[in-house]
Amino acid sequence: MEYLTEFGYFGLFFASFLAATILPLSSEAVLVFLLLNDFNPVVLLAVATFGNVLGSALNYALGYGGSIVFMRKYSASVKNDIQTALARFKKYGTVSLLFAWLPVIGDPLTVAAGILKINIPLFLFLVTLGKLARYVVICFMVLSLVITLNFKVLFA
Repeated sequence: MEYLTEFGYFGLFFASFLAATILPLSSEAVLVFLLLNDFNPVVLLAVATFGNVLGSALNYALGYGGSIVFMRKYSASVKNDIQTALARFKKYGTVSLLFAWLPVIGDPLTVAAGILKINIPLFLFLVTLGKLARYVVICFMVLSLVITLNFKVLFA
């Protein structure tokens, strides 16, 4: 993660993209580091969201283009995760894509959306909304903490 922070916005894009795939990566750590180093929060939000949504779109494409091949190729645990995600879709519908940002369940949800051939504009809208909301909350929390700490230092 630390290596990616050296590349600023591009490093955040790369971390966000990879974090949205099956790889266990945390784009949040890169985002927080860059926020604390005075990068533009609005640009960080845009870059992180775009990279993360693009990674989810790759998952969608994998599910859409090769659902049977995909299911055969990956390990039993990934297959179970995707089966669970398919069950979530049956229970909660496409609105479950708002939670594509969640660890563990989010990536299989986006693959399942591709397998089920969910409408692409709807997929992109819901995934973007959920992922943007997550990054907004993280930015708000970090910047609020920084302001609070600076305020306490000024008046200590």
